[in-house]
Amino acid sequence: MTSEIRNKYQVVIGLEVHAQMLTKTKAYSNDINEFGAVPNTNVSAISLGHPGTLPKMNRQTIQYAIRLGIACEADIAEQQYFARKNYFYPDLPKGYQITQDTTPICTGGRIYIKTGEEGQEKAINLTRIHMEEDAGKSMHDIDIYDTLVDLNRAGVPLLEIVSEPDLRSSQEAYNYVTEIRKLVRYLGICDGNMEEGSLRCDANISVMLKDAKEFGVKVEVKNMNSIRNVQKAIEFEIERQIEAIENGEIIRQETRSFDALNSRTISMRSKEAANDYRFFPEPDLQPIRVTKDQIDSVRAKMPELPRDLYIKYTTEFGLSSYDAYNLTDTKEIALYYQRVIQDTKNYKAAANWIMGDVKSFLNNQGLEITDFPIEPSTIASLIKIIDEGKISSTTASQKIFPELLKGENNNPLEIAESMNLIQDSNDDTIQAFIQEVIDNNPTEIERYKNGEKQLVGFFMGQLMRTSKGKADPKVAKKLMSETLNQL
Repeated sequence: MTSEIRNKYQVVIGLEVHAQMLTKTKAYSNDINEFGAVPNTNVSAISLGHPGTLPKMNRQTIQYAIRLGIACEADIAEQQYFARKNYFYPDLPKGYQITQDTTPICTGGRIYIKTGEEGQEKAINLTRIHMEEDAGKSMHDIDIYDTLVDLNRAGVPLLEIVSEPDLRSSQEAYNYVTEIRKLVRYLGICDGNMEEGSLRCDANISVMLKDAKEFGVKVEVKNMNSIRNVQKAIEFEIERQIEAIENGEIIRQETRSFDALNSRTISMRSKEAANDYRFFPEPDLQPIRVTKDQIDSVRAKMPELPRDLYIKYTTEFGLSSYDAYNLTDTKEIALYYQRVIQDTKNYKAAANWIMGDVKSFLNNQGLEITDFPIEPSTIASLIKIIDEGKISSTTASQKIFPELLKGENNNPLEIAESMNLIQDSNDDTIQAFIQEVIDNNPTEIERYKNGEKQLVGFFMGQLMRTSKGKADPKVAKKLMSETLNQL
């Protein structure tokens, strides 16, 4: 497709993100909520839909929903009712899903996404966040003749986050899901693992001519098991719809599945109406009332969120947008950084160490920051002796950091002293080293006098070699410059 044809159209995207809650038990029963158990073991008469069984609300799900609503700046409903969502569920035995229809726990709110390298952001408005239960899992690839069903997931608590159609590209959709995953992880309410299905996304996509007054017919795409696949599925669907319109075809409202192997969408079923479900009031669950005191109690225990930390790091700490974004990419990295800067105010140096040597070690070893063997206070101590001019950054990285990783001594200064690495800042001592360099390199000195000023780098290298790396680079550079200018 040519860019000329593509640019005739405006893309409109809305996303529905389902986040499984990290509760110990399911939404309406005491069945264990645990991924990876033997199929059909985390079940009971309630999740199996036996007649006469009654659901009971999991209070932790309500707390998690309030936490997410506060983080998204949403309005939290005081009175809420549950509904039965009737649809053909082959993997939900009772034949309906307990959800919220007319009274979602949260309405409105927004998710902020990055739209540029310099920290520009865009607010994606939310329609609602509501509580519901998950269905079981149908498995089509184990038996060549039959579809098997694992009901361990049936009844697991979900929060569904529904956006307004505010997204305008597959990249914005990618950034949006990334921010939601980051947010639920910071809040500790969902592990965000799309490969395991604990975070799932459905995309509603339409295209229209840029001068059109109404949105085009939307198509829903399901079954995307990674954020990258969300982007790929949307990109394919955009091109498919534009090509169809250009060829005079009519876009019909339907649900499509994403074939990750071939990077394309496949039609699953048509939708005759925007809402093809039947909702009835849930008679077996009492209405929920959320008080202001409950909301205030949750708010008081909220952790610092990634956007708040990003703003703090760029405004108060003076870090670049790149540094701040990387430091807040995961909650664990942000927490480690927070602990480092409790003992040092050199915010930039702390950021450089974490994004440089620390992350490099973690990547090489295949470890997470929670497994890193050096305490944050030790990194702060290392920064301190560098700032005091006792060692250079190069010495710290190449000599002391590897020793700290061994775990035998966690005192950077003691290691520096034992390895005879303490820098010499004495002017007389360094001047003697400079004179030795001058005496040993007469040819280069003549070239310098004749205008080859770039040789100052060579002389500094010779100086550091002569001093065995112990000359304070700042003092040495100043004295070397002064000495050379006097020749």
